[in-house]
Amino acid sequence: MLAPMTSPAATALAVLEREIDVPGEGLDRLRLVATPFVPEVRLHLAEDAIVWWARMEAAAGHALPPPYWASAWAGGQALARHLLDHPELAAGRRVLDLAAGSGLVAIAAALAGAARVVANDIDPYAVAAVTVNARANRVAVAAMGEDLLDSDAPDADLLVAGDVFYDREMAGRMLPFLRRAVARGARVLVGDPGRGHLPRDLLDPVASYRVPTTEPAVDSPVRRVEVLRPRAGGPDPETGSGSAGGSNPMPDVADRP
Repeated sequence: MLAPMTSPAATALAVLEREIDVPGEGLDRLRLVATPFVPEVRLHLAEDAIVWWARMEAAAGHALPPPYWASAWAGGQALARHLLDHPELAAGRRVLDLAAGSGLVAIAAALAGAARVVANDIDPYAVAAVTVNARANRVAVAAMGEDLLDSDAPDADLLVAGDVFYDREMAGRMLPFLRRAVARGARVLVGDPGRGHLPRDLLDPVASYRVPTTEPAVDSPVRRVEVLRPRAGGPDPETGSGSAGGSNPMPDVADRP
């Protein structure tokens, strides 16, 4: 059973609830909008996440985590679309949305009939965003902020992770965790628009989508995104075989969800 939300996630939740209630419009406001590629799900997103971030840091008087949860990232949109188009993947199952951000994929899993959904992100503001977004969509999603990547595989039937291969360090921690989940019998699906550290030799494509993007600092309004699963019997990422490297063709703000 998950513990009740505590500080700093509770503090972040109070901040977001105040922000949602603020009247007016502008680039530095949050709006409840239909997700471009998954209109069944509505999210509290920033008109301009970077402008919102700057205003919030100025008000707080100290640095805040980048609000990756305030944009609908392409990999997450593709995963959410895939779950809603194939509800049998989640229906009746225990689902973990890893690096959940806004909670888009977790909410899609709940709408698809999952028995239990947990959304995990280490950013307290993302944990808060999952809470307000699940509330807006009238679904039950448990939000948690622990760093799970060095732990044993989770107790889940389906593990979903969108936009997680954005740098070498994250890929190096994520891959062993996903493989441990597979070894314990979980189905694992990842969504990725071809980021520089996607380990293609360890993954098999399941589906491909052309996804409208709301990501900051991305020139194209549409990105081709794949849904992939770990390759059975592939190289063991913990031994260093296989590749999680490659150059990052985009600025950090664009490539990190």
